[in-house]
Amino acid sequence: MTAVPAAERVLTLLAERDQTLAVAESLTGGLVAAGITGVPGSSRSFLGSVTAYATGLKERLLGVDATLLAERGPVCSEVAAQMAAGVRGLLDADWGIATTGVAGPGPQDGQPAGTVFVAVSGPDGIEKVAALRLNGTRAEIRKESVRSVLELLSGELHGNARAQDTEQNGGN
Repeated sequence: MTAVPAAERVLTLLAERDQTLAVAESLTGGLVAAGITGVPGSSRSFLGSVTAYATGLKERLLGVDATLLAERGPVCSEVAAQMAAGVRGLLDADWGIATTGVAGPGPQDGQPAGTVFVAVSGPDGIEKVAALRLNGTRAEIRKESVRSVLELLSGELHGNARAQDTEQNGGN
């Protein structure tokens, strides 16, 4: 499954709900935003993105905890979660997604290439993080990271839709 169908699915689900999306990226360097904006009509739901490649920008722009960054580094599940929540708040979006990790070719910040965390932050306290261990070239790791974060969001949007439908239909 490629990022384009995943982006189309996400944008369709967001449009059906009249909800918005913001993106925070590190290792993907803007590829998530490019995948989303490559879909016609994306401006209906996509607000914008922050590419916080440098660790200090994760703190200054996205509100990632400085102590967490100092103790754990930028490649961890908590950083991904805070990036997603941070961009969601910064751009006043219904949903925020984030990518952080090591695309390679070698290790970085004590983490091997292919170590990636993707995260979703949504309404009603929804927070989901997935840890990935990817193989391949730098380009392949980045491409799979894009697909993975969009699939994670798609899953949360589907789950959120089922919960809303159940609630509207009497809880069964």
